[in-house]
Amino acid sequence: MRHRGLFVSASLSVVLLVFSQARALVAAQAAAAAQPPGKATTYKVPRTAFGQPDLQGVWANNTATPLERLKEFGDRTVLTDEEVARLQKRADEIFGSGADAAFGDDFFKAALADTSVAGDRSFRSFDKVTGNYSAVWMVERQFDRRTSLVTDPPSGRIPPLTAEAEERQRQSAAGRGVGVGPANGPEDRPLSERCITFGFPDTLAGYNSYYQLVQSPASVAVLSERIHDVRVIPLDGRPHPPSSVRLWLGDSRGHWEGDTLVVDTTNFSGGSSFRGSDENLHLVERFTRVNSTTINYEFTIDDPTVWTQPWTAMIPLTRSSDQIYEYACHEGNYALPGVLRGARLKEQSEQLPTRPGSR
Repeated sequence: MRHRGLFVSASLSVVLLVFSQARALVAAQAAAAAQPPGKATTYKVPRTAFGQPDLQGVWANNTATPLERLKEFGDRTVLTDEEVARLQKRADEIFGSGADAAFGDDFFKAALADTSVAGDRSFRSFDKVTGNYSAVWMVERQFDRRTSLVTDPPSGRIPPLTAEAEERQRQSAAGRGVGVGPANGPEDRPLSERCITFGFPDTLAGYNSYYQLVQSPASVAVLSERIHDVRVIPLDGRPHPPSSVRLWLGDSRGHWEGDTLVVDTTNFSGGSSFRGSDENLHLVERFTRVNSTTINYEFTIDDPTVWTQPWTAMIPLTRSSDQIYEYACHEGNYALPGVLRGARLKEQSEQLPTRPGSR
């Protein structure tokens, strides 16, 4: 089920109805999701009234495939049908029993590592930071046989960091102090925690990971359900603005290459962040509809100040009959004062000096 408990007020009957509809939809799409996505061969992409390939609608990223290939798989790019069935069975047993939810790659890792479902798992915590987040609020995840979202390098793993990026990472970790990241004031906390943006590309699956695409002859709009970001992407060939113009989500320019929408994005803000990359990030996305229920969403990351080479990943987006809901992130958000107060209490308990300017 889509997570609504923290952000949308609804009666129990509505919650149960949405839950049953979501489960039915996922079950109907399971057979298609069990196969690795690929290039369209005989599929004819429908057209809009103005002749463009039609990508419109609501699309979901609920894949269970990990971003990077786990060492257990070596050079293997796909799983067998038997392995997929076993992973799906384990995942259903673990997360269908009232267990704590697992986010990101932890979902796949939990299903892979769990060889037995004996015992009470209701108090298992896969999220070591938040913890105790019930899986009942999460949508079912889909295994597509691939061992990684990363398609290039062929290793299925993100390239190594540059020496400079490793040093920045080390210094950042050393300066975090208590807790997860600094907490001297609200500005220290991540953009997503402050309900500003989750940024993109967004690889988080199964947690309000729904997107609506709307097209016109001159532009394409991509609405993200999480923090309701909207990217309006011009298709008229205009250049990027000067490098002095910086935006949280960068500046995107799109064009069509056959049936594929190609989007080039630069001009990210220095406050943006994607796995350590910020204003130097150059992102190229490719949206290709490969059948009636799937868009292959491919993105290439290039930032020579962070990684030793560019890298590419592909996420299959699945057609959804759901609608995009309001993500009321700020309303009733009492966590931020608690985070700051918790940091002060932890400093006191560990007899650490209070940081200058902290509150």
